Amino acid sequence: MNHIVKFLVVDDHPLFRQGLVSVIGNNQHYQVVGEATNISEALDLVKETAPHVVLIDISLHEENGLELVKTLKSLYPDVTSLVVSMYDEIIYASSALKAGARGYVMKQEAASTLIQAIETVVKGKIYLSADMRERLLDSMVLQDSKSDLDPVEQLSVRELEVLRLLGQGFGVSEIAETLNLSAKTINVYRDNIKHKLAIADARELRKFAIKWAHLNEN
Repeated sequence: MNHIVKFLVVDDHPLFRQGLVSVIGNNQHYQVVGEATNISEALDLVKETAPHVVLIDISLHEENGLELVKTLKSLYPDVTSLVVSMYDEIIYASSALKAGARGYVMKQEAASTLIQAIETVVKGKIYLSADMRERLLDSMVLQDSKSDLDPVEQLSVRELEVLRLLGQGFGVSEIAETLNLSAKTINVYRDNIKHKLAIADARELRKFAIKWAHLNEN
């Protein structure tokens, strides 16, 4: 590799952002050209610095990093997005790929895994953990054998967050506080989930959410 690969790091946690910058800086062919804490800053820096790869966290204060992934895919299709997040890969990796990301790596992974993920997407390939690749392949096989898609696949990223928290036993007010949204907004998401999953009432939704969360934790 003779050319320099330029990176933009988008994360609202200063210490972790500095860690990413340090890891990237260990490669003489990599250069961090900017750091951002939210979507607006990130888009301004993409326009100014023309990075090749953008590392994006899902949680950006009150914003969803996957919205940035979608915007980059639309406005800058040549820019590669790699999601680096604390959120469970099993739940969010598929949504990240659908949004346009080229890979997903969890923050708690070792630095060597992060380096591997970066090297993979720089080469134009998709990075997922071995377990996640196997799950996706299994789901594709099962999907081919069924006429209908898994209804959970219809949920948006925010709806998945609400479903996950419901499954962990949180109430509407607690979810609202966790996601920095109003209880009214959470109720709208909950109604959307019920509609998409064809669930009649809140009690049945909670039972489904607990079972779903349990299955996806194992």
